[in-house]
Amino acid sequence: MSFSEQSASLSSRLGALAQRLGLAGRSSRQIFERASGLQLPFQPLPMPVQSIWWESGPPLQRLLDLPRGALSGPVQEDKAQAHAVLIRLIKQRQEQLDSVDLRTISGFSCTDSNRAHCSSFEEYAASAACHHIRIISYKDFVKAISQALPRFLAGEQISLRQANWHGEQLYWSGEQNLEAFACAIAYARRRGLEISLPALLTHYQIDPAGLSELQSCYHMLAMPVQAWSDPSFMALLLDHGLPYARLSLLRSPGAPEFLLLPKAHEQARALGDGLRLAGAPDAVSYLQQLKR
Repeated sequence: MSFSEQSASLSSRLGALAQRLGLAGRSSRQIFERASGLQLPFQPLPMPVQSIWWESGPPLQRLLDLPRGALSGPVQEDKAQAHAVLIRLIKQRQEQLDSVDLRTISGFSCTDSNRAHCSSFEEYAASAACHHIRIISYKDFVKAISQALPRFLAGEQISLRQANWHGEQLYWSGEQNLEAFACAIAYARRRGLEISLPALLTHYQIDPAGLSELQSCYHMLAMPVQAWSDPSFMALLLDHGLPYARLSLLRSPGAPEFLLLPKAHEQARALGDGLRLAGAPDAVSYLQQLKR
């Protein structure tokens, strides 16, 4: 039996018991009404922008190897069930490519938030960060690209990344001499140089089945940092002993934290419905947009 089937079965038993006791409908309605009236500074989740930096988009690849300790919440079983769904959201496959035109590479997959956010290698090559790189001849080009790829002339394989939330863009996985690499690629494009190398491509994809399971089993809502010190919201979450899990995934300063509420629990579902009406961004809708 799958997790969603187990949850549905448990939900039906709990719902039947609560209705016999005359508690379910009234309590859930109260939670929904109070949640829908919350005044919290909800903000839309950011869509990826054109950038040479992989990290400019959401780091969804982290979900593949998400540590159990990445989720917070009061009950271990609730966190474990949410974790089991989250790690099925992203699929990864690797492909050996005999030849990749380096001019088709769009950016870098290394983490370096201190660098300028440029939309192309051409823009980056023209920035102050690359002023020390001068390429005016093919010899200069080979020297520059060999700084980033020491075995370029030997035709050594490179590593690339791609993700469907980044469209068709290819990202180089190297971490050294990024300025030299960007300038060399920009020069090759300008001069029409055909430069190809074999590559190992790692492709990440938002899995439709995993996304469907998440939508079926959970409200996953982006809560602003202010929510966790808001007495009205915290009272709704804690006073009723609702099952939940929290996940901090986005890395930008002040980024929202995701709240996962199991839909199989009637009161937790009512809280999620109310929060959505109050303006909480829905992560499932967000991921569906990224997948397209």
